[in-house]
Amino acid sequence: MLTANGWAWLDEWVRDGRFRPDYVVGAVVTGRWATSGGGALQIPHQIRAAAHADPGHRLVVADAAQLEPRVLGAMAADDALAAAARGRDLYAGVAERGFGGERSAAKVAMLGAMYGATTGEAGRLVPQLARSFPRAVALVEAAARLGEAGRPVSTHLGRSTPPAGPRLRDALARGDQPALRANGRFTRNFIVQGSAAEWALCWLAELRRRLRDQALAARLAFFVHDELVLHVPDDEVDAVVEAVEGAAAAAAGLLFGAGSSDFPVSVAVVDSYDQAK
Repeated sequence: MLTANGWAWLDEWVRDGRFRPDYVVGAVVTGRWATSGGGALQIPHQIRAAAHADPGHRLVVADAAQLEPRVLGAMAADDALAAAARGRDLYAGVAERGFGGERSAAKVAMLGAMYGATTGEAGRLVPQLARSFPRAVALVEAAARLGEAGRPVSTHLGRSTPPAGPRLRDALARGDQPALRANGRFTRNFIVQGSAAEWALCWLAELRRRLRDQALAARLAFFVHDELVLHVPDDEVDAVVEAVEGAAAAAAGLLFGAGSSDFPVSVAVVDSYDQAK
């Protein structure tokens, strides 16, 4: 941690009391943002107390809850998964519909489906998930089969996997099943992670619009995948929390239509970043 976040890091990336990373928009193949230096996407919890609000301000930290499985349900138009998640913890809802109420088993199964687990506990549980939520599981399975055949897949808004490179073409020519299955795991997760990134960017854009339209002095301070941090004057906290939650609902409607899966966000109003989690 001293090497990554020590004095040299402080000298290079902190100016005028602010951490100023260089964001690279859409740098990850799935469309997620990245940073060029500064390690903004991997800030250790031990140093998060250093990020604190100025006097007369609070930090509003918002995190999308269980974003990727909710996106999967909306993409697949899986009404059963949407119903299981509506107004509650998604994994608890899934557990009640096929895992005897065992939340941990439901979570293992869902992550196994999205990441292509075929062995161990996840491999045993995914078939039960498919029986309970066939449309969601069928969507990622279809993406995996396309990847194994060397074909592209796309996110909800149309971001596609890169064309097959030399290694994948060679694997196809040789019938290298382990390599082809690995590409299937990549394409399986690509459609979910990439579409989740699209939702997050719609959330970010809609929130910026609401802050502008309401002439609020609050400022977006930090963004990482599915989490936002805002620096907010004390007298604007309630309005900003409402804007954050409203923007999340608007992003879901924009991408997936009215009445799609719930996309709740957890919001913490804190004095320093470490207090949020």
